[in-house]
Amino acid sequence: MEREKRLKMKKLETGHLQQFNQLLRYVFQVTKQDLQQVGWEEREITLAKLPVLEQADVLGWFDGDKLVSQVAVYPFQVNIFGKIFAMGGLTGVGTYPEYANLGLMHSLMGQALADMRERKQSISYLYPYSIPYYRRKGWEIISDKMTFEVKDFQLPKSRKMPGEVERVQIESPAVRAVYDQFARQSHAAMIRNDLAWEEYWRWDPEDMTAAVYYDEGRRPSGYVLYWISNEVFHIKEMVFTHEEARRGLWNFISAHVSMVTKVVGTTYTHEPLAFLLEDADIKETISPYYMARIVDLELFIAQYPFKPQAVERVWRFKLNDPLLSWNQGLFTIHVATDGSASLSRGGGPVEAELDIQTMTTMLLGYKRADYLAKIGRLNCNVDVVPLLDSLIGRQIPYFSDYF
Repeated sequence: MEREKRLKMKKLETGHLQQFNQLLRYVFQVTKQDLQQVGWEEREITLAKLPVLEQADVLGWFDGDKLVSQVAVYPFQVNIFGKIFAMGGLTGVGTYPEYANLGLMHSLMGQALADMRERKQSISYLYPYSIPYYRRKGWEIISDKMTFEVKDFQLPKSRKMPGEVERVQIESPAVRAVYDQFARQSHAAMIRNDLAWEEYWRWDPEDMTAAVYYDEGRRPSGYVLYWISNEVFHIKEMVFTHEEARRGLWNFISAHVSMVTKVVGTTYTHEPLAFLLEDADIKETISPYYMARIVDLELFIAQYPFKPQAVERVWRFKLNDPLLSWNQGLFTIHVATDGSASLSRGGGPVEAELDIQTMTTMLLGYKRADYLAKIGRLNCNVDVVPLLDSLIGRQIPYFSDYF
């Protein structure tokens, strides 16, 4: 009890940088050897996290002057069905083991979510180090990462393209321009600000290269970020805004056939690469990637673009949220013919019951209402599933960032 009386929650400032970094290093088991493998020096990794304390909202529990538990929220934006939403990116979550089981992280998350609501960040993303833990806090899986391995003899044959590929530095404005265009047409993608780009590059090898596809009008329309080591072509990310750029980039990759034995990489589109290759017998694995949770349902629904309808639609439901009282209770959504909507409390007989995790993954299009109803995550009347199916877009979430 004496220890608990000493504990105080407060915001971290730049003067707490060393303690912030030490707690991160301890919790995520980052060793000096890990830093050296990606070319980092001790002082560099500490200074690299300075923008977090300068630009993010960082909360911590202190035992006297000692930081013992912390969570950070980045000010990000994401594209949800063509609308830009303010998103709170939760990261830096950690507590020293001797302070475990005191409810410190539970209270930090509750306060962080309340602060997100104040800042009009109606949705939060995070990378889960424990999916069950974050599910209990209201987050749910909303995107996948697919890894693939293509042997050298399976690489696609070169096709004549009107454009051309040029190798550039990864900081090239062309890379950012292509990604921004891609993100604004890709559901659930990050709209990267400077802080997002810094996080995106943080743990990459120093010999990362970018190859940009320029179309016939010299407009950048695709890129591949890659490095080559031990006769393996590693793809960090391939982005393209049209099919021509995709084929042009694969021409470039296939041109390395005499240098590499295989190509390995990741994709986040939920579309298997195998179908696009002549030799489709490649190795592919899929795994859950990012999680999200709606922070403020009322604000989220006011921003959310439902599909346009011939007539106004109404949906009444009961929502459960393990942390946030303002997301708990009986609600009614009114959807206008143009797809705009509003949320109100109460409103007649309940047609469905679900939790905030299910609501999040459904509205982001990762899982459809019919599937969620079938597995018991959405308890509803028989006419609710076709209603939701007509209201919610069908794009698969894309998210390739890491923070």
